[in-house]
Amino acid sequence: MSARRIEVTTSDGVVLGAHDTGGDGVPLLLLHGWSQSQEMFRHQLTGFGARRVISFDMRGHGGSEAPTHGYRIARFAADLRDVLEALAVDRVDLLGWSMGASVAWSYLELFGDARVRSLVVVDQPAAVIAQSWMSEEERVRAGSILPVDGLVALADAVAGPEGESAVRAFVRGMFSGPVDEELWSFVMSEVARTPPHAAVPLLIDHGTQDWRDVVRGIRVPTLVIGCDGSHVPPESQRWLAERIPGARVHVFPRDIASSHFPFLENPEAFNAVVGAFLREVEHGALDSRPMH
Repeated sequence: MSARRIEVTTSDGVVLGAHDTGGDGVPLLLLHGWSQSQEMFRHQLTGFGARRVISFDMRGHGGSEAPTHGYRIARFAADLRDVLEALAVDRVDLLGWSMGASVAWSYLELFGDARVRSLVVVDQPAAVIAQSWMSEEERVRAGSILPVDGLVALADAVAGPEGESAVRAFVRGMFSGPVDEELWSFVMSEVARTPPHAAVPLLIDHGTQDWRDVVRGIRVPTLVIGCDGSHVPPESQRWLAERIPGARVHVFPRDIASSHFPFLENPEAFNAVVGAFLREVEHGALDSRPMH
């Protein structure tokens, strides 16, 4: 099977745009973040040699349809299941970046790991918001980046007349230091493709999830990737790896990548880390145990 762009219709009738590089063996499926698209992974589709790589735009993002319903992480997990079934994928390596990691966690919680061979988590807090009942230590470990009222204020701003500026400022905070002008223009062009009616309810649902109980039940080989220059504290990624039984962790230093987007900033370094992990998985060097 050769590379192809395809469309997948979800169980509730939404058409999603997908890309499949083709090839044999267990594919790597890439899950993008909030208000982004599969184009974020332009350096990964061909960055792993002959490996089959699949990506798709989640509903309301990129080139997929943007209905007025379904902007919940659980529905996105069901969409992922629909993509796997449409492409007849019975075994997959999942890579979830940012919100995409939450979609992967939700999929594992709802549908189990029978189809999932391994998991790569890229720069996602176990809990985005700092709940009032969490201790300061719990907030640090979870990687909580927003207070509850901060999430509400951000959603209000995105929904308001200056929504584009609000999103721009939020995304700019995901980079530390100067940003390559071409890279920034590309990221913002993809952000602009997600309409507010999709971005706002999804932001609230995504932001209020707490995955700390789910991640400790993961029983597939897992790699957690963080970045010193990201808005997501790298300490939270190290804690996350400790929480997931047998997980590995890799934190990129600032001189390699200094943002929430290491796969765009330094694709060669990012692909090398992920590729080495996947080779270990293929060779059976990492254990896998079914989820309970």
